[in-house]
Amino acid sequence: MQVSYHGHSVVRVKANNHTILIDPFINGNDLCDLDANTVDADVILLTHGHNDHVGDTIEIAQRTGAQIVAINELAVYLTQKGLNAHGMNIGGAYDFDFGRVKYTRAYHSSSYEEADGTFIYTGMPAGILLTIDNKTIYHVGDTALFSDLKLIGEMNSIDVAFIPIGDNFTMGPDEALIAADWINAKTVIPVHYNTFPVIEQDGDTFAQNVRTGEGKALKAGESINL
Repeated sequence: MQVSYHGHSVVRVKANNHTILIDPFINGNDLCDLDANTVDADVILLTHGHNDHVGDTIEIAQRTGAQIVAINELAVYLTQKGLNAHGMNIGGAYDFDFGRVKYTRAYHSSSYEEADGTFIYTGMPAGILLTIDNKTIYHVGDTALFSDLKLIGEMNSIDVAFIPIGDNFTMGPDEALIAADWINAKTVIPVHYNTFPVIEQDGDTFAQNVRTGEGKALKAGESINL
């Protein structure tokens, strides 16, 4: 299984003849190395409805026919756009042909802004536990530090965790280090930083300071194998 990072919170997983994109914010993301017009995907997983996470989901799914998995309100919205979206909710899990998805709590907000400025309610923000072939990836999503992260770490054997460090909109590096301790993943990768001036952080320093597991700050396009 190959897991790669593509700037902001964009993650790609290639496993079992499936290509899975998480939060494919490509256009408007200067740190991303992908091309929304050509990127392959047969599955798109979304943590929440903010435009910098939904990103190019609609266009990619229209072109590829990708199965979208999202919190129910966001899934209903995308279904109304003519897309194939499977709705889930916090605490729920489902076994798909590509793997098992479980949504966890995240402390954040969630809405989608239309081109005309209209805001659409898109349900609760979330994290995603993705399990394929007994390997578990935890995309923590956009969140503050909260104590349930310790429980999630105790209940799951997590191979790699993508943790936001940008501050301002999410936890910052110091709190993300505590989150990494609680989640207890084998590998910790920082996300959601440096995309905008207000969330500029030093990912390499964060990775060096990770106390539990191995910290790795990936550049866009870099990957690890599980």
